[in-house]
Amino acid sequence: MDVKRQVEIPIEYDGIKFDEGLRLDLLVEDKIICEIKAVDEVNPVWSAQVLSHLKLTNNRLGFLINFNVAIIKSGIKRFIL
Repeated sequence: MDVKRQVEIPIEYDGIKFDEGLRLDLLVEDKIICEIKAVDEVNPVWSAQVLSHLKLTNNRLGFLINFNVAIIKSGIKRFIL
């Protein structure tokens, strides 16, 4: 299984490429984006972040995973485009 950490995503807008764009926590098999957190409360901005990452990379599946929960399945949110 191929897993890449801290993958940089360049942003292109109006023909201008910004190399210092976004960074993915994990990219699995070049298809699945995983945003990893360990916090008491999940910020709604992180959901928007995962959706933005999916759109910019043309991927369809992403996860927001919070490890600071009693039961791990309650800390996983799936996104599909």
